[in-house]
Amino acid sequence: MKRLLLAAAALALCGRAGAEEGRMKLESPAFADHQAIPKKYTCDGDNASPALRWSGVPAPTKSLALVVDDPDAPAGTWVHWVVYDIPASATRLEEGLPKRPSLANGARQGASWGVETFERIGYDGPCPPPGKPHRYFFSLYALDAVPRLPPRATKADLLKAAAGHVLAKAELVGTYGR
Repeated sequence: MKRLLLAAAALALCGRAGAEEGRMKLESPAFADHQAIPKKYTCDGDNASPALRWSGVPAPTKSLALVVDDPDAPAGTWVHWVVYDIPASATRLEEGLPKRPSLANGARQGASWGVETFERIGYDGPCPPPGKPHRYFFSLYALDAVPRLPPRATKADLLKAAAGHVLAKAELVGTYGR
């Protein structure tokens, strides 16, 4: 557990440095940073993954990884999407990706839906309880390695494999409330 916390801290530090230098940027045509995620991308709509696009990926990048989570969930951080082995040459993920272990571009999707639960593959959109809107962190990591984790890997698996390999991090935050 201590190792995982150290890996998470290292990833956070790298992300701050990359963001300050303005190297890598993550955005979505569906919503702006710190703005509401449209219903279409939630459990109250189609539960489709939003389109994402990025720029400024460092030259030595070998692969990209994406984690979407909700730190405001009552039971602890809720993981909504884990994608890894995204080719370094990729510049986007299309809207409405299939909920399959492997994607057409070679990327793999991990387990989502709750803290360390292995029940679902692919994107599961915001579905907070009624009350204050939750924040959803879309975190894109540029890695100097390809994790080559099996399908259904968890966020913890990915963070462990990425430890020491993060070149840059970009973040997009969306909100959703009911």
